[in-house]
Amino acid sequence: MKYTDEFRDPAAAKAVLAEIERLVGVIGATADAPIYIMEICGGHTHAIFRYGLDKLTPTGLEFIHGPGCPVCVLPMSRVDECVELAERPDVIFTTFGDAMRVPGTRKSLLQAKADGCDIRMVYSPLDALELARRHPDREIVFFALGFETTTPSTALCVQQAAAEGLSNFSLFCNHITVPPPIKALLDDPHMKLDGFVGPGHVSMVIGLEPYEFIARDYQKPIVVAGFEPVDLLQSVLMVLQQIRDGRAEVENQYARIVPAAGNPVSIAACEDVYEPREKFEWRGLGEIDKSGLKIREKYAAFDAERKFGIGYSKGNRQTPEPEDCGCGDVMTGRIKPHQCPQFGKGCTPEQPLGALMVSSEGACAAYYQYGGIRPEVEPAA
Repeated sequence: MKYTDEFRDPAAAKAVLAEIERLVGVIGATADAPIYIMEICGGHTHAIFRYGLDKLTPTGLEFIHGPGCPVCVLPMSRVDECVELAERPDVIFTTFGDAMRVPGTRKSLLQAKADGCDIRMVYSPLDALELARRHPDREIVFFALGFETTTPSTALCVQQAAAEGLSNFSLFCNHITVPPPIKALLDDPHMKLDGFVGPGHVSMVIGLEPYEFIARDYQKPIVVAGFEPVDLLQSVLMVLQQIRDGRAEVENQYARIVPAAGNPVSIAACEDVYEPREKFEWRGLGEIDKSGLKIREKYAAFDAERKFGIGYSKGNRQTPEPEDCGCGDVMTGRIKPHQCPQFGKGCTPEQPLGALMVSSEGACAAYYQYGGIRPEVEPAA
């Protein structure tokens, strides 16, 4: 199969691994002083563990798992507001399935559904739009979250709702963007990062230019990567080659999918519907300037925050993480998931305490599923 089998070829992977090991030696990295490469995308994190790349690469190379899972970085206060919306008797609240089990301070959306709220899992915002057509007597709210990958589809839905005059449709907009949290991490004096593996799906929409500041202002290499094992290994190799050569550039390993200029149709739709928020809260990371999107005034009728008086429209309501929850430290690379005191004990995929254990892209879920790490549980007395 073209573009799949080629990037899962064991012989190709071995050749790239051999060159990675050689370059790590040339650079002089060791287990005590490794090269730190952050993969930004949660899909990359899972691919690394699914294919065992963390075990195949040399000890002088350390993967740092970045804040690339949009469900994982959703703060508890936003979940609380989702529940608040869903509890309104006139609302049908719609959401992607991976957000259902993210815990809020009172309950998750799944628990709210069990309590009788009309919450429906959908595969696309178009499904929510169809519900608005079929139920003109109900308010249909779509929980819009995700990075630049999903912003175009919700933007197009808002444009369609406006064209049809579907006044009972609205978005609870929690879309976020990739570049600002990268800048926040690079500005953190406690972070040690030598390079980045850049997100593939996000870059398919926004292109390469938004990452230029990483190379220009921070002198760090970034390589946009695909999702197959050889994709990721080639991208790591390209980062190492830049480090060896003393270069800092934005490179595109995933050129078969990612155009350098991004997708102009998607970009235009997003610019029409959204504008940046002054600041937005990230779970475990706090507020980051210009990191979230909100609906422009011209589409205010489709903005659930304005319509129902929730969210940033009535002021931020930051909520602290549960005690001993290490989501923020994991997402900023300060600890590995299994070093969180709650990992596999107070926090499991069946009973998650933190969002990183919920999502299919969460680092904790990846460690739990593929890492072969299970904490010792004390026997019951």
